[in-house]
Amino acid sequence: MAEGKKGFFGRLVAGLTKTRKSIAAGFDYIFSGFSHIDDDFYEELEEVLVMADLGVHTTEAIIEELKEKVKEQHIKEPAQCKALLVESIKAQMSVDEHAYDFENETSVILVIGVNGVGKTTSVGKLAGQYKKAGKKVLIAAADTFRAAATEQLGEWANRAGVDMVAGQEGSDPAAVVFDAIASAKARRADILLCDTAGRLHNKKNLMEELRKINRIIDKEFPQAHRETLIVLDGTTGQNALSQARQFKEVADITGIVLTKLDGTAKGGIAIAIQAELGVPVKYIGVGEKIDDLQKFDSDAFVDALFTTGTPEGGDEND
Repeated sequence: MAEGKKGFFGRLVAGLTKTRKSIAAGFDYIFSGFSHIDDDFYEELEEVLVMADLGVHTTEAIIEELKEKVKEQHIKEPAQCKALLVESIKAQMSVDEHAYDFENETSVILVIGVNGVGKTTSVGKLAGQYKKAGKKVLIAAADTFRAAATEQLGEWANRAGVDMVAGQEGSDPAAVVFDAIASAKARRADILLCDTAGRLHNKKNLMEELRKINRIIDKEFPQAHRETLIVLDGTTGQNALSQARQFKEVADITGIVLTKLDGTAKGGIAIAIQAELGVPVKYIGVGEKIDDLQKFDSDAFVDALFTTGTPEGGDEND
């Protein structure tokens, strides 16, 4: 594991401590407290998973799958179920091998989500990572609605060392995207990252805005790979899931960026979102630094969530 990756895993393990502790306490009670596998055992297990914000539907699906495996493999001991459960969740969370192909193509990435979830910050961090990987990156400041959004994005663009195209506050976001596409073509940019406004309370306006932006990208940059990432705040638990559902009605979401996972007791929401929406978590964030947003690794995440103590390679103080 590379040093940066190792450090990030350490921060992930530390960040998920609250969630892990609430799960671990329940697991210890269930896996060592029950002498055999019965309905009560499954009921208690279901409760622990729901409390960890995996959500009712996801939990039910996981429990059903576990029951089948237990039956198939003739498992009698509750303790043997834990490894099966963890493996089942890892399989459910795994990201397709082509999920990040867009990073190596000429791409337009629309970043959507409500205000306050870390959307603008995520755009800046992604820009920094793509730049670090040797890509030519351009940012479009298409959130012209929120006061100071362009200014904030400008600071992140400077930090990442990438250029930004912006309009006036209150100007048409689609016009900013139009200008940014022209600029991206002229500069032969590899990746155009578009920050957008996050007005979910007025879904009709948002829908129109996103449609208009999409029409312009289709018309002006048809050869570009399209990616639409929704940024969700991990600390909001089930609320993040309902936001994602609403945005899915207005946009073709291809991936999730889950932020603020450090210090939340609701880390299980990552599993619920992916399972219920059928959209993969592609990046997770555990801090403020530019490197604190990384590609999602389902094995590392589930290990950090369900393993007591620090798994090998992690460093709680990193």
